[in-house]
Amino acid sequence: MQRIHIIGGGLAGFTAAITAAESGAPVTVHEAHHTLGGRARTAEDPYRTNDGPHALYRRGPHWTWLAQRGLLGPTATVPLLAAARLRFRLGGALRCTPPLDLLRLTRYSAGQAPVDTDFRTWATGRVGEEGARAAAHFAAVALYHHDPGSLSAAFVQERLRRAAALPPEARYPVGGWAQVVDRMAARAWNLSVRIETVSRIDPSALDDVARRGPVIVATSLDAARGLLRDPTLTWDSGRTALIDLALRTRRGDAFAVSDLDAPGWIERFSAQDRTLAPAGRQLVQGQFPVAPGESKAVGIARAEDVLDLGFPGWRDRVEWRREALAAGRTGAVDRPGTTWRDRPAIDRGNGVYLAGDQVAAPGLLSEVSFNSGMEAALLALGRGEQRSPNRRTPDLERS
Repeated sequence: MQRIHIIGGGLAGFTAAITAAESGAPVTVHEAHHTLGGRARTAEDPYRTNDGPHALYRRGPHWTWLAQRGLLGPTATVPLLAAARLRFRLGGALRCTPPLDLLRLTRYSAGQAPVDTDFRTWATGRVGEEGARAAAHFAAVALYHHDPGSLSAAFVQERLRRAAALPPEARYPVGGWAQVVDRMAARAWNLSVRIETVSRIDPSALDDVARRGPVIVATSLDAARGLLRDPTLTWDSGRTALIDLALRTRRGDAFAVSDLDAPGWIERFSAQDRTLAPAGRQLVQGQFPVAPGESKAVGIARAEDVLDLGFPGWRDRVEWRREALAAGRTGAVDRPGTTWRDRPAIDRGNGVYLAGDQVAAPGLLSEVSFNSGMEAALLALGRGEQRSPNRRTPDLERS
């Protein structure tokens, strides 16, 4: 069996590596950085911030895949007392309950929402303009997009339903996502997978590797576009201002605040996992999408307005602070008339396969990485079936 080379040591890469190695294939993982994990890295103590994924969704197929292999590890759920402190900003004020029209929309399944119509139009026809706007903004917790109402109704509705599910689907890996990555890497190592860090593959090296066996490119879509020299590897994603804060603990802080006036979400992650911050401190992380052309400062200003409502006196309690702008790093979003099947195909031809969170695989956020990693490995083994109709074959021999 030919050796399978996987470029990228994140969630998609290790899912592909484990899937292929369990079938007996020899596998090498190439990671360009000193540490593994990709966007699933977790910062070291004292504040364990996740740079990418935060929650696992319990009904997702990757939950079962990880659990079956003993890779899930301990997870935390939102305590009832914390959940009772979920708040909503609407009309500039803080509310304890969401609008009734938002709740009415969550009763619809994704299958009842059309693919070809934008969410704003479809939802307005059911609950009116105000309810549609609030629901779109609430769904932004799983979208990271500045205008969720403009996206495909079916795409947004699936995320709205899962984000609002009761009991909550979200589970949080205790200690951060790095714990999951470490378990996946150990599993791969025990299956004799070679793991090479500081192993950067350039396009010319990729051509040589691809001539010797299957290659799975499990990187961001931007990186894959340059590596494969394929300008067609593009898909829409969000653009989001991120804020991380360590605050001295104070009774009465909100657990989370969903901004219904505009897309945005801020959450006290140490409420469900106290290992993320030292005693007497709490870790708060927020994401506030910004439109093309808007600066990070616009999103951070909105975040601070929400903090003023949900975390009174937070400015005097800050122990540590970090800000960033995530552009094209928050997964795929589907416009009206498109579904996950229309994204860049996993099978690129000539023994090259693509995995990641913006390719042709179903799921919510990091689930796309897991699903595409499994599918890419099965295709490389000759046992998969590419489900995307837009297969394109790059010219790997092109100089």
